Amino acid sequence: MNSSTDATQYDASTTSNSKWNFHDTQWVLSLFGTAVGAGILFLPINIGIGGFWPLIILACMALPMTFLAHRGLARFVLSSKNKDADFTDVVEEHFGANAGRLISLLYFLSIFPILLIYGVGLTNTVDSFIVNQLGMESPSRVLLSGVLVAGMISLMLGGERLMLRAFAILVYPLVGILLFLSLYLIPSWQVPNMAFPEFTGFSKTLWLSIPIIVFSFSHAAAISSFVNVQRSHYGDQATAKSEAILKRTSLLLIVFVLLFVFSCVLSLTPEQMLQAKAQNVSILSYLANVTDNSFIATFGPLVAFIAITSSFLGHFLGARESFNGLVTKQTSLSMKSADKIGVAIMFFAIWFCAVKNPSILDMMDQLSGPIIAMILFIMPMIAVYKVPALKQYRGMSSLFVLVVGLLAVAALIYGFVA
Repeated sequence: MNSSTDATQYDASTTSNSKWNFHDTQWVLSLFGTAVGAGILFLPINIGIGGFWPLIILACMALPMTFLAHRGLARFVLSSKNKDADFTDVVEEHFGANAGRLISLLYFLSIFPILLIYGVGLTNTVDSFIVNQLGMESPSRVLLSGVLVAGMISLMLGGERLMLRAFAILVYPLVGILLFLSLYLIPSWQVPNMAFPEFTGFSKTLWLSIPIIVFSFSHAAAISSFVNVQRSHYGDQATAKSEAILKRTSLLLIVFVLLFVFSCVLSLTPEQMLQAKAQNVSILSYLANVTDNSFIATFGPLVAFIAITSSFLGHFLGARESFNGLVTKQTSLSMKSADKIGVAIMFFAIWFCAVKNPSILDMMDQLSGPIIAMILFIMPMIAVYKVPALKQYRGMSSLFVLVVGLLAVAALIYGFVA
């Protein structure tokens, strides 16, 4: 009798878990918020400079690149025999202690520069709004950046529940306003130059744009924490549920982001894109400054602020987890002590970078994009061909992800030697 009852309860639980629920929706919004940050807001500038046809080709590649790569990383983390393993634990389990340390360090370095970019981007967005929309003098950059960075980190210190609540508060208006702005810009669209460029120049532009695409749609920083939550929440169904959530996240990203990118690119000329790059501001801040439109002037910087803040939260989660894993494995420090040191180091580093104001696009192209490609595209695919637990995933999709990652890293090397 008890055995029959247990089986009935298990079947009911399985049926319940297989249905889409509020928990799943929350994580779609969290991952969406992690991806929609500075990369998305600077993506139209980088691609717009390259012309119309690279935009079309990259738009077609964006969905398979985004979904397949993040699915591969999720599968990699879930392949561990240890049900509580984070990314650094899984790497050490599959690749050994020495290789594990190196890959774990690369994982941290793939996330940490993004936090520096967000510190710069948020400071510039708020400063531009104060000067251009409010008509006030530019405040002290040291004070402004310090307050903004401290505010974002304070949200993260409140724990997972507060973080998910913050995502829910931020992402709903972000999706709504981003969609409305994309549609609002349609009357301003201009007919692009449809002439097909010379093949050599076109292929080079396409190749060198891959790192920015990798960066712009990445939510890799949240994947380790995300799949561990699904593992504790869904048990044996974690892989299927994680992939379902990632698929919906990717579709949401592609639909909203590409509509936004096309609207921006078709509303501005390549010369204006170059001006935006020189000013080191997001596309929305640039539109707010050059158009005599009160709606864009108000909501453009607001979207930029929300997007960068929500993405900062997701990436800080990943950076914090990877830093703590690295430090506790190499030292005798407790997790609590490592966490305090890590938060302090990251705060001062982000604050310093925000004050110095380096080029955001250069940081994306030359550092963050290629390093993310190593962790998100290359490493999980190497594991597919090395780790017996992942051999079932070998196929054309894994080869596609691996090739894209190698192209992104090759673009980094070319950028250094050219």
